[in-house]
This record gives sequence, structure tokens and C-alpha cells, in this order.
Amino acid sequence: MKKKNVVVAMSGGVDSSVAAVMLKEQGYNVIGMTMKLWNYEKLGIDINHESGCCSLDSVNDARNVCNSIDSPYYVVNFSEEFDNNVIDNFVSEYLHGRTPNPCVMCNTTIKWDTLVKKAFEIGADFVATGHYARIGFEKDENRFSLLKGLDDSKDQSYALWGVQQHSLEHTMLPLGELTKKEVRELAHKYEIKTADKPESQEICFIPDNDYEKFLKKAVPELEEKVAGGKIIGESGEELGIHRGFPFYTIGQRRRIGITTPEPIYVNKIDFKTNTIHVGSNDKLLDIGLTAKGANWVSKKPTTIPFPADVKIRYNSPPYPGTVYYDGEGNFKVIFDEPQRAVTPGQSLVIYENDKVVAGAFIEEAIKYD
Repeated sequence: MKKKNVVVAMSGGVDSSVAAVMLKEQGYNVIGMTMKLWNYEKLGIDINHESGCCSLDSVNDARNVCNSIDSPYYVVNFSEEFDNNVIDNFVSEYLHGRTPNPCVMCNTTIKWDTLVKKAFEIGADFVATGHYARIGFEKDENRFSLLKGLDDSKDQSYALWGVQQHSLEHTMLPLGELTKKEVRELAHKYEIKTADKPESQEICFIPDNDYEKFLKKAVPELEEKVAGGKIIGESGEELGIHRGFPFYTIGQRRRIGITTPEPIYVNKIDFKTNTIHVGSNDKLLDIGLTAKGANWVSKKPTTIPFPADVKIRYNSPPYPGTVYYDGEGNFKVIFDEPQRAVTPGQSLVIYENDKVVAGAFIEEAIKYD
């Protein structure tokens, strides 16, 4: 039987490196591929930044792993696609008073679209990554399913809700059944140089984690255009002047720009009037949300309301609620109990136990009447 060809998306980190070696050991023809995702000079990033997934060090680390298992290795330039689909969206969302998750956009439009197409071009049967999630198949639904990784502390299924069925069919996630500890142990067993390489926590194209500085660089004269807007209190009173609405997010407490006797939090951002609204922590409690741009993953769409667990941000636990779908790409969710700081631009991901049912982009919070 002819061996299957698998393109492994390699960042140079321990996870994708272990995934590549595992697949090689399982008898697949592994093709390592690192994606160059941004223009260093344009974004003002040091090409040698050691935690960057596209840095020279990371490329060399990925190439060394492929050399060790006698597999071909390529670097592919997707910077234009990344700029158009991820960075432009990131900037646009902040300019509309929203808080995006660029990893969701990258997974949906780059890794499981542009990369999949490139893999097919070179004759690959599958694409594999080092994500902590699992792929299944639902016979009753006749659909491929996406499930949480077994290591709940590392599960990355939340950021994969946008992956389409035709891509899931050709996806392999070798680490889904493993814990991070087990992956590092395998890396030592395989004598991978990056076995103890620390994980990168920041947004990949903002290595200093200063998104405010990034936005100012990306949008000339942004600071002058948005500074001087009003900070509005719970009773509609003006409390002060903010430094620019794109530099705030829902639930923010620090660096608001005013001093008050009690802690206050950002609870609304109005980009049309260049105002931010603040109030007590109680004002952040929401009874539900609306979301748009639905992708049904493990189940076929239904307009019948159903109970589910939902996540509203990457690091939050799932909350129980009732899901309503209008058949046209839009969800409404009513939580069983009010939840804090629903944030437009973040993702709603709907779960049934470990299974990702569907996902969408949060449009707005539903407040108490």
C-alpha cells in the first residue's frame, strides 16, 4: 500500500516537532512546512526575535527536526494572505470597538485554507499540526467532528471552530490524545533540541504584547484621530477623557485614565461616538449574547433551541445556556446564570460534552432590561 503524504505545519516549537516525528514513526511520508506569515520590516519586528514562530531560529529548529527524520522541509511565504486575512481584520476590529482573537482567523483562513490548498498542490493527503484537539467522525450526522484535547489545560479546540468540513476530513492532530508533559517526554526520547523550549504566550505578530503600539504603527495618525473622547459613567455623566477607544477592551480596569473612589471597569465601547462607558463590576454581568458568522462543525444546523455549554473567551470555562439559531448564520445564547464581560469580537464556541458543535463571532452582549 502506498504511504500517505502529510504536510506538517512546523513552528520550530516542541509540539509541531513531536507531531512530525510521531507521524514519521507511524509510517507516513512527512513533509515539514513553516509558514512565513508577516513582513518583519513592515510590522517593526526583529527577525531574530527568539519566540517568533517565523524567526530564523525557529526555521532552523524545524529544519533540523526534518533532517533528523529524513523528511523534506520547505518555508512557504503566506505573508500577503496573512496580512489580508488576519492583520487587516485585527486592525479593523479594534477600530470598530471590538476585541478580536487573531488565532481564530489564522486557523480558519491560513492554516486550514491557504496551507491546505498548498498541501494539495504538492500531492499531500493530509495536513497535520501540533494543536491539542482531536478529530472524530459522527456516523449519525455523516460529518467529521472536532473534539477537545484530552489535556484540558492545553485544549485548543476553542480556536479551531472555523475549520470547515472539507479541511477536517484531511486533518491529523497527533497530540490530541497526549498531555503536554507526555509531549515533552517524547521530545526528549526523540532527542529533539527544542524539548524544553518555552511556549510563546503573546500574539505571534506582536512579540512585545503591546497591541496599542502595534495599532498606532499600523494606522498613521490613529492616536490623533481617536484621542480626546469622553469617558461616560453609569448615570450618563462625563467622568473624563480617554486616550482612544481602540486602546480599551470590555472588562478592563487598569489604565482607564481616571481616578474613582471605587473600582470601575469598561462595560461598553462606542466607536461611532468615540466614547467608552464605565461602571461597577455588576454592570459587566450579561444574561446572554448574539453572534454571527456561524460555522457548524460536528453537527448539522438546527433551528430547534437546544441546551449546551458555551465558551466566550479562550481561557474561560464553558458555561451552560440555551442556544437559538436563526438558520441564517446567527446565534442567540441565553446563559443559565449571568456571565461577566461578554466581549464583541471574541468567539462563541458551543460544546456538547467534549464535542465542538459550532462557533461564531460575538456581536453584542444581552443586558438586563
